[in-house]
Amino acid sequence: MIKILPDSVANQIAAGEVVQRPASVVKELMENAVDAEATQITLLIKDAGRTLIQVIDNGSGMTDMDARLAFDRHATSKIQSADDLSRILTFGFRGEALASIASVADVELKTRRADSETGTHVHILASEVIGQQTASCPVGANFAVKNLFFNVPARRKFLKTDAVELRHIVTEFQRVAICNPWIAFSFINNGNNLYTLAKGNLRQRLIGIFGKAINNTLITVSVNTSIVNISGYVGKAEDARKTAGEQFFFVNNRYFRSAYFQKAVMKAYGQLLPDNTFPAFFIFFEIDPSKIDINIHPTKTEIKFEDEQAIWQMLNAGVRESLSRFAVAPTIIFDTEGADNIPVLTKNIQVNAPNIEVEDDYNPFIGTTENKSAMPDYKKTTVPKGWEKLYAGLERNVQNSIENFENNKDETDEQQNLDIRASVQERRCLQIKGKYILTSVKSGLMVIEQNRAHQRILFEKFMNRIGKQSLTPQHKLYPQTIDLSPSDFILIDSILDDLLLLGFDIRSAGDNCITVYAFPIELSANSIEYTINGILNGLKEHGGINIDTRKYVAVLMAKTAAIGVNRVLNEQEMQHLVDSLFACTQPDISPEGKSTLTIIGMDELDKRI
Repeated sequence: MIKILPDSVANQIAAGEVVQRPASVVKELMENAVDAEATQITLLIKDAGRTLIQVIDNGSGMTDMDARLAFDRHATSKIQSADDLSRILTFGFRGEALASIASVADVELKTRRADSETGTHVHILASEVIGQQTASCPVGANFAVKNLFFNVPARRKFLKTDAVELRHIVTEFQRVAICNPWIAFSFINNGNNLYTLAKGNLRQRLIGIFGKAINNTLITVSVNTSIVNISGYVGKAEDARKTAGEQFFFVNNRYFRSAYFQKAVMKAYGQLLPDNTFPAFFIFFEIDPSKIDINIHPTKTEIKFEDEQAIWQMLNAGVRESLSRFAVAPTIIFDTEGADNIPVLTKNIQVNAPNIEVEDDYNPFIGTTENKSAMPDYKKTTVPKGWEKLYAGLERNVQNSIENFENNKDETDEQQNLDIRASVQERRCLQIKGKYILTSVKSGLMVIEQNRAHQRILFEKFMNRIGKQSLTPQHKLYPQTIDLSPSDFILIDSILDDLLLLGFDIRSAGDNCITVYAFPIELSANSIEYTINGILNGLKEHGGINIDTRKYVAVLMAKTAAIGVNRVLNEQEMQHLVDSLFACTQPDISPEGKSTLTIIGMDELDKRI
């Protein structure tokens, strides 16, 4: 009853873990190119990886035999024995990636070594070798993965939209490019050049990926210990965002995720961070490979550290020191030059009790009798003269204050009542703390939260405009250009049609820039960039789930453009807000489903008074 699975079936099962989406293929092929010691890597994508994923490198290349064996399961050049698992410094080592990819796609490989005049061309379709022949090609490797998941329609069907899948590819590209700044990278999507990254240092690479604006937000982190060396950058607290997108950990130049170490960085900021915001960080750990285990997850994005708690403390202290050094956070800085290196206790270190010499016959009181006369006598009590006059007049002052309060009490209450009556007679609405609007109704007192109410009003305005030809947006006299990161540019480019229906006229200006020619009349010209960033952050936070994009963007625009807390309104503004709210189809609920108002009944008011 027990049978050995055919290689094609076993490879498809492995592909379920290794190749989850097109971004997984990009990750494996780019990491192989880095392991091949390439100095130039080019990534070409068509239709978000569905049609084509091509990675071209100028690395060491492969021979005819190696090119064919590379697609066999568990075929690898990275390890020879089990002992090598404790000394891994390369990305790949298990030999499952190429076999898994070839089982669910049409794969072609052209490769040549520097010592060969000709290369080889291997063609594999769904784990079946179609052919292998001699070919003319440059030194290195050229992998072309076509029609991904063509033989697994269920997997292909459940891929997300092109915009979502492309963002995942960009993320994987960034993870490999950041930790290899000495390698030049290019990323071409549907014929458009998204990234052209020249060789350089880490700061130059981060600027090339995330834009010039990030240069002014980076703070250097450097910690050197006997266990681990920590280096990299953290972002300033005032530049923290609503999403945790630009947060990267690397160990021995390998990207990994760790909520545990992320908490160490977040705690280092303390109270500097606004609520629900995340700072950017790019942290590199350099550690003995035998002290970590990278083989605990199929995608190798989770790492097990032997001295996890000690590294947590070092990371937390290092980030706090960096923030204080650049005057971002207050602290006491001690001089550590010449200080002893305190060893970190681990389970393998034996702790011995210290040897302490004690002088048993020591008497601290011997030799003090001759100075007894010079010592003060604490048993004596000295009574100061005139103490009874210390609080003279205090009782009289208190009594005078009470009498003055009693005399003015009736006058104060009467004036206060007159002010309240005048307020009620003059206006129908009353604003409290710049947040709530109070107005009377038949059943009692209505309390309206002005920010949520304005969100509801704007949201319905935006939704009513969609598809109408009578839309008249505001046109800018001087079009505004906004620089974006490539991932943000891809995201905003995917919703330009929806933004056009909502009143925006935004066009691509090249080099990951957009130009705003018109915007909705509800927005001010100064808030355009803020609104676009809010839309981008909201879409990132949503996580790529299938949504009604126009409705979702309308919600984000309403949240961004709505009047905020502490905004003082006059009587006409409050009355207009209340009237507009009750002209909506759902006045009692904000676009996000929160209550916009509540009514305090007369019975409850009577109980409280």
